Amino acid sequence: MRIEQVAWTDADAVALRARQRVEIAERYGTPDSEPGVPPSEADVVVFVVAYEHGGTAVGCGGLRDLEDGTGEIKRMYVTPPWRGSGFASGILRALEDRARARGWRSLRLETGDRQPEAVRFYTRAGYVRIPNFGAYAGVGASRCFERKL
Repeated sequence: MRIEQVAWTDADAVALRARQRVEIAERYGTPDSEPGVPPSEADVVVFVVAYEHGGTAVGCGGLRDLEDGTGEIKRMYVTPPWRGSGFASGILRALEDRARARGWRSLRLETGDRQPEAVRFYTRAGYVRIPNFGAYAGVGASRCFERKL
């Protein structure tokens, strides 16, 4: 497993985010289930891509600065054939390490009620459920989590 920080516009990053959007659209029955402002090159300060031993990009994740020493995990995704193989944990560790290097004290994230495997993953990784924050406040389908770094 190799994890590299890449530009938001990197071809592998763009392709992985597109795959994630298709999967989320299928789960939620809408092409746009993002309750808040979608992440973009302008506000994602770190984006990483994970590659399997042959060099194929199989996962990604990014960080958005929420100010006051807190970041938000955005577009965390691993392609279905590679789930359960440690890539998600590797991406999460890489994001947490980069957040610590920036001096952030905590990371937050939002996932949805139709993604129970994501809820299990983040809970096992030490994230705890918090009241919905920011644009997710009042969104019944949102599940928000935080971990102190």
